[in-house]
Amino acid sequence: MLKINVKYAERIDKYIANNSEITRNDIQSLINEGAVFVNNIKINKNKYIVKENDVIEITKVIDKQVNIKEQNIALDIVYECDDYLIINKPSGMVVHPAPGHHENTLVNALMYHFKNNLSNVNGLLRLGIIHRIDKDTSGLLIVAKNNKAHNYFASLLKNHDIKRTYCAIVDGIIENKVLHLNLPIGRDIKNRQKFMVTEKNSKEAYTIIEVQKYLEINGQKKTLIKCNLKTGRTHQIRVHLAYIKHPVYGDPIYNKKIDDFNQRLHAKELSFVDNNGIEKHFEIPLPQQMEKEIS
Repeated sequence: MLKINVKYAERIDKYIANNSEITRNDIQSLINEGAVFVNNIKINKNKYIVKENDVIEITKVIDKQVNIKEQNIALDIVYECDDYLIINKPSGMVVHPAPGHHENTLVNALMYHFKNNLSNVNGLLRLGIIHRIDKDTSGLLIVAKNNKAHNYFASLLKNHDIKRTYCAIVDGIIENKVLHLNLPIGRDIKNRQKFMVTEKNSKEAYTIIEVQKYLEINGQKKTLIKCNLKTGRTHQIRVHLAYIKHPVYGDPIYNKKIDDFNQRLHAKELSFVDNNGIEKHFEIPLPQQMEKEIS
């Protein structure tokens, strides 16, 4: 079930579309199926106006594609137990099927290797997926092998009890050794594929930046940084860094494409207490491309 706390008045279909990954067409279908509630009251029209402090609940997941192709794609499994996996996702791999990306995703690979041993809480298109990282961001992801574990980790994520640390190479010299960026993020009004720092139709986004090393790449000044996420908005690190004029090096959307590796952004560490009450910490090296650039 998806729950959305309303921050401003707007048509319910538009509000959900602007504050989730659900399309307006799918929202209409969900309303027709009686799966959308506001303050525990079933909604029967997409023109319904939600108000500040309303609570929207969506009780069903729509799956556009139920026959996911199983593909024998190698997975870098950092850790595995009966309840979950820790995967090191390579740059260039999409996490789950979406328009334009129906094959060669992490879910296609998971289907081949684990088939029926994955959670389905997030629907058939996102088997096992608790959280995702962008296609051209590499690094650590948690994948649930059953619904009990999935719900546990989703709760940790919601309560910010999973520590996620990224490393990035950014343009220019960041002079302050530590930066706290608490800047709300919403969709870019001119390009729905992008996000931006904005007060309108936005969500809280909090990133802590720590400078690790100053670099020079091809005669240009760069900074290697560590980023700790307090929230997990789409493109959060990339948007925040672009906003302070230190965009991620090679980012094709918020900066300039350099090569096919694209943005130098890596999910390096994960820490949490797992569903068995055991403290876990996982850390992996930077991908070879980034290692060469910082050495």
